[in-house]
Amino acid sequence: MLSKVFSGTTLGLSGIPIEVEVDVPSQGFPSFNIVGLPDKAVEEAKERIRSAIKNSGADLPPKRITVNLAPADLPKEGPSFDLPMAVGILLASEQLPKQDLSQALFLGELSLDGSLRHTNGVLPIVMLAREKGFKEVFLPSVNAQEAAVVRGVRIYPVQSIVELIRHLAGVSKITSVEHLSLQELFELPTLEFDFAEVQGQEHIKRALEIAASGGHNVFMKGTPGSGKTMLARAFPGILPRLTEDEALDVTKIYSITGNLQSGQSVVRSRPFRSPHHTTSRIGLIGGGSKPMPGEISLAHRGVLFLDEFPEFPRHVLEALRQPMEDGVVTISRAAGTVSYPASFTLVAASNPCPCGYYGSDVKPCKCLPGQVSRYEKRISGPILDRIDIHLEVPSVRPEKLLGHQASCESSKDIQTRVQETRDVQLKRFGDLKIKSNAEMNTRQVREFCPLSLECEALMRQAVSQMNLSARSFYRVIKVSRTVADIASTKEILLAHLKEALMYRPRQDDL
Repeated sequence: MLSKVFSGTTLGLSGIPIEVEVDVPSQGFPSFNIVGLPDKAVEEAKERIRSAIKNSGADLPPKRITVNLAPADLPKEGPSFDLPMAVGILLASEQLPKQDLSQALFLGELSLDGSLRHTNGVLPIVMLAREKGFKEVFLPSVNAQEAAVVRGVRIYPVQSIVELIRHLAGVSKITSVEHLSLQELFELPTLEFDFAEVQGQEHIKRALEIAASGGHNVFMKGTPGSGKTMLARAFPGILPRLTEDEALDVTKIYSITGNLQSGQSVVRSRPFRSPHHTTSRIGLIGGGSKPMPGEISLAHRGVLFLDEFPEFPRHVLEALRQPMEDGVVTISRAAGTVSYPASFTLVAASNPCPCGYYGSDVKPCKCLPGQVSRYEKRISGPILDRIDIHLEVPSVRPEKLLGHQASCESSKDIQTRVQETRDVQLKRFGDLKIKSNAEMNTRQVREFCPLSLECEALMRQAVSQMNLSARSFYRVIKVSRTVADIASTKEILLAHLKEALMYRPRQDDL
């Protein structure tokens, strides 16, 4: 007998429907074959399904079983096809009553005892089910909360094959889970570091508030112990809350990579990724024989913190150029091409020289002039040109360290202002796909950031004296737009533009 069951897989962040066809003819030598370009994990499903069906009280028919995963030219990866194949076998062998399952989608990995395990990539597949008009999705109960954020589809949490058999046979029904409201799930991150704990560095805090408000990249350079790392790790505490669209995009990435914790519904706060400087190019950008997202995609809509910035291999840093500009990374391999979102805020930190004390008035630098120059040249001009805010972080004076913490503004207070500023930008951009000032392209800068004659004169002077590139020119205007938003001013004033220019290095320093 022939049966058909529907499932799904992922390609990049998109879901693709898979039709699982199972044929159990009345004659033929006993065998179990899976076709349709299965990988090793799918091939090994034969043993999992065999044991799971027997340990669930059903029988694996001693006949020639053929399973086809269509479309046949698409490689199938992972154990998520275990459940639909098992259901197809039970239907084809008439151990389940004949029924119409054309509106149902199945996915999940089986244990040998018939229970279902946590499965990666559930959210994109459930969203696919909604788009394709499926009414029901059967999946492991540990993934139910993740799938419950998708409306328009009934989600059935399955503990084991036995429970699913009883449901499909009409003996006892599985209760579908209630849909979750994303707004109720969002939360501010638990603060490991608070700006109230950072003594002094008021102008650095101000610059980081601007960066958080507009999504601008930041580069901090300073002597060891000046507080660069602590400021960067406190930065997530002032970021605005995720919007619903942003949360779903981030959750899809974490779902397919297996970084979503068991029982977790969505990623609730903006990601903060801090890879070590020994991270490979593939680890940072993504890729591999089976392309997977890298750190820049895991930091999507969040922060990518690169400490010891010049210590990263140059070819690794150069790979950041296109994603920083486009907000997406495209990985091409012989097997195909996939694209992953990579709209992140870069926060980079560096010492001024190998010993760390070049230009310090606290400790003399021991580096030779050639060493300092070579150290600075590890970071290319095009990378620095893509960073909006450049900061010199000075050493903290003893009188600041001995000050009272009550005099410092907390991250919560700063985050409130940042949220208000980001709300202004979301309202301004409306239905556009961009979420912050930093994401504006050239045409949008001209539309949303008109300059007065006085400001235009200042920009002409700045281009001449600071040797600003065309990219830097527009990035200065974007930062000034954010400064104006913080000040609740509709127009960009001269003071806003001057503050934005203050955060640009001279072209000679790039």
